[in-house]
Amino acid sequence: MTDSATQFEWVPKASVIAREAGARLREFLAQGVETEYKGDVDLVTVADRTVEKLIRARLGEVFPEHGIYGEEGTRDRLDQEYRWYVDPLDGTTNFAHGIPHFCVSMGLEHRPSTLQPDADGTIVAAVIYNPMLDELFTAERGRGASLNGKPMHVSPIRDLAESLVATGFPSRKRHDNPNVHFYHEFTLRSHGVRRAGSAALDLAYVACGRFEAFWEFNLNPWDTAAGFLLVEESGGRISDFAGGPFRLHSREVLASNGRVHDELVQLFGEMFAGRNLTPIPSPREFAERRAARGQGLKAES
Repeated sequence: MTDSATQFEWVPKASVIAREAGARLREFLAQGVETEYKGDVDLVTVADRTVEKLIRARLGEVFPEHGIYGEEGTRDRLDQEYRWYVDPLDGTTNFAHGIPHFCVSMGLEHRPSTLQPDADGTIVAAVIYNPMLDELFTAERGRGASLNGKPMHVSPIRDLAESLVATGFPSRKRHDNPNVHFYHEFTLRSHGVRRAGSAALDLAYVACGRFEAFWEFNLNPWDTAAGFLLVEESGGRISDFAGGPFRLHSREVLASNGRVHDELVQLFGEMFAGRNLTPIPSPREFAERRAARGQGLKAES
């Protein structure tokens, strides 16, 4: 571990919990996965609930005065000064289909007694663990961020055209979400867009320099709390799509290495205003162009 890591206050104990939770996820994946649905296509597995119960118990043992806000329904001691946002399995759809790309995500918020109930506190610690690659991303406020104990930093790339960026899509009501249009425009303007299926890992990958940016609509605090701090402590920037302050309950998240952030914010502004967009051909238009190309080849021959 690095010298800075040895000074961490919360990360060492939380990391042990995350590793234990990740080991349980590996066991569930090896055994086969039972799934059910929260909504039309919003999956939840036995693993989600079992691992959240484990994390809840372990946090209660090592941080008995901390609150816990979990994706699968845990709402313990939320009036306390410190609150953990827990996603026991970020990437549930991947997990349910046997795709080995998912993680445990834990972010710690400091909420002093003077804070208004609807205001964000300060995220002070973060742990994201990918059990399939044995990658542990950690950070504490003002103490930097690490990947498996080694300091990590955002990418040095300064242009969107050279950037690899990431996004995600909602499990439900995708027809009400405009992200396919943003996906299209970012694909045309970047080195590529990835949709890997875990927002927490996408944020961790921005923090360690694998992605230059990540954006998504309608995430929840347990999706972003840990990744938010990782990005900031690695030298990156996180905001809403207009460049304003990011909030845990925000319906927009835009994270980057900081160097391409202004270009991204400008592109979002152009798109929301309907300016400088590249039309997507309809299937019929594409078929007509394909047929025309075929006729042209025949004429040449």
